[in-house]
Amino acid sequence: MSDSQTSLFTGSSSSSLVPLADLTHGQESDFYALLVSKEELTTKDGKPYFRVSFRDAGREVSFPIWGDTTWATACREQWALGEFYKLRAQYRDTNYGPQLEIRKIRPVGDDDFAEGFDPAMCLPRPRFDPEEMFDEMVTLVKDGIADEQLLAFVLAILAKYREVLLTIPAAKHNHHAQVGGFLEHVLSVSKTCAYLAEKYDQLYPDMQPPLDKGLVIAGGILHDIGKIRELRETPTGAEYTAAGTLIGHILQGRDIIREMAAEQPLNDETLLRLEHIVVAHQRLPEWGSPKPPMTPEALIVHHADDLDAKLQMMYSALAEDCTEGPFTSSRNPTRERIYRGGEAP
Repeated sequence: MSDSQTSLFTGSSSSSLVPLADLTHGQESDFYALLVSKEELTTKDGKPYFRVSFRDAGREVSFPIWGDTTWATACREQWALGEFYKLRAQYRDTNYGPQLEIRKIRPVGDDDFAEGFDPAMCLPRPRFDPEEMFDEMVTLVKDGIADEQLLAFVLAILAKYREVLLTIPAAKHNHHAQVGGFLEHVLSVSKTCAYLAEKYDQLYPDMQPPLDKGLVIAGGILHDIGKIRELRETPTGAEYTAAGTLIGHILQGRDIIREMAAEQPLNDETLLRLEHIVVAHQRLPEWGSPKPPMTPEALIVHHADDLDAKLQMMYSALAEDCTEGPFTSSRNPTRERIYRGGEAP
């Protein structure tokens, strides 16, 4: 880092920093952030501009850099995706969402590390401890799957992919798109699966063939297992692998199950039904499933998965939306305005 870049923040210190996530409307401060997106776009009038997004562990802010402003050239030629920056900026809540008015900006350098900068300051944190979530999932499997073959099969997959499962997000965008998001989503889905399997087993004790509660739990645990090959982690978040783009997580999930079945055999009927749960869990071809749920177990897993993903989207929209009034904007993964209350009937 050059002396001129260092002098940009002369007089500032780590004690004067306010994290981006803690800034309030109108507040100006120094903070560290990660550049997670930079798109070159044009207005309706054909004027070029960039839309950039900076993020720390608790907030992401997307805003335009107009082509005729001070930062346009630096944005085009110098700002690099996946690079950490020290900024001095004013934070504002607007009808278009959070915005930053940048006063100063430079890449993070050695002096910043000496003063306490840590890249983890700019990476989304999981809501729950991944190790604890993994252990809870193993306990759920051991308590809920009576079939010894199926139990050994699921535990073998969890053990084989443990390290990657502890960190990967559940998606690139939309839901649980943070470190540990996969475990948070899958554990939640599996708990719902266990509850619904018990409920409907009691409600329909004469179902033929009987509802397989252990298979429902196994399906909840493994429905998204293909995402360990669909996604890879980068400093700017999850990105699709080539196989993820060309094949997707559903077919790769079936591949993982078949590969493990060669090492840890299942009887043919159980393997077929487990494969079907994975293949059918998104229900519609436009969502990636070549087949809809055609067994009670697959139906339960589909709805548990769909509910968990959509409710997390709604939770995030309510937490992050800055517009005023009884409704959020529709600029969120649900694409819907969400009623937060406050309007007199």
